[in-house]
Amino acid sequence: MTTADTNAASPLDVEIGALRGGPADLKQYAGKVVLVVNVASRCGLTPQYAGLERLHERYAQRGFTVLGVPCNQFLGQEPGSAEEIAEFCSATYGVTFPMTEKIEVNGEGRHPLYERLTGFADAEGHSGDIRWNFEKFLIGRDGAVVARFSPQTDPEAPELVAAVEKALG
Repeated sequence: MTTADTNAASPLDVEIGALRGGPADLKQYAGKVVLVVNVASRCGLTPQYAGLERLHERYAQRGFTVLGVPCNQFLGQEPGSAEEIAEFCSATYGVTFPMTEKIEVNGEGRHPLYERLTGFADAEGHSGDIRWNFEKFLIGRDGAVVARFSPQTDPEAPELVAAVEKALG
């Protein structure tokens, strides 16, 4: 990561819409710990929604939230409308954590949120493009990315839970 990258504004400083319309207002999460996850409803990893919701519920009172970011760039696994996505997540997995509008996380149309996230490397050294649905970025209370986890990392994996607890202090 270059000096320019480390001095970049927080990912929470970007503008993005909410799933059901209007702004998502990421600035409301300033001072909180946020797990940003690109999600999809028709993926082999979709059952991770259940673990994400449990993680959200477990730590919400301590200033933590999961932020779901629908993306249809991986084999068209999130084709639905905002209403369909919201209904699926609520009815199937009881999701209560906030969700943004559907965006692109890779390529020329990459949303500015992911421009600020993808420079951060995970424990194996991977940085850059999102590999698949359910890649996770942990943002600390100071608004900086503190950890990145592969799509295959379960939301309740010991290393992810430990990172959340450390970030919460």
